Amino acid sequence: MTASFTEGPSDPTVQPVPASVVEKVDAADSTLHNPQRAVLALGANLGNRLETLQGAVDALEDTPGVRVKAVSPVYETEPWGVEPGSQPTYFNAVVLLKTTLPPDSLLERAHAVEEAFHRVRDERWGPRTLDVDIVAYADVVSDDPVLTLPHPRAHERAFVLAPWHDVDPEAQLPGHGPVGRLLADLTHDGVTARADLELRLPE
Repeated sequence: MTASFTEGPSDPTVQPVPASVVEKVDAADSTLHNPQRAVLALGANLGNRLETLQGAVDALEDTPGVRVKAVSPVYETEPWGVEPGSQPTYFNAVVLLKTTLPPDSLLERAHAVEEAFHRVRDERWGPRTLDVDIVAYADVVSDDPVLTLPHPRAHERAFVLAPWHDVDPEAQLPGHGPVGRLLADLTHDGVTARADLELRLPE
């Protein structure tokens, strides 16, 4: 849900929109009770990668109890953990959400979105049409093997931290500290910003 207000300088009847109204509109969160902030990482290296990532963003927005608040720039990334050239490159992005879903329900939705794009889990580092990972949920730190929070390898992955830092320069990874500092300690080899590509926020 989005709302826009137009200001016409030639129209003397136009009044500034009160800050309280702007806050309520910006929070389509007015439809969410006590929402939590969540960070999700998206990746795809099969099929129409950009179209798949956009479809995932739209599917998340269509989820009851979820509002997509920001979408990062797109990065192109060499596949992780495999021989160079053995798989197509990934497109990666990060999405910031406000959600009333608890972490386990958000994980179920992430898996449902993956399955909608025919994600197959045949091999650990195999190619995939879509990856949807929960990177962080509020300030939760948990070693639950079903959903470890924050994501146990997020702090060492430039293809997660770089787009996250782009969209939220002040971000903190729970238990690890500022995303900007973590990113500065990593090599960016094989992780390239694609300024020619763009994901849009859902209408």
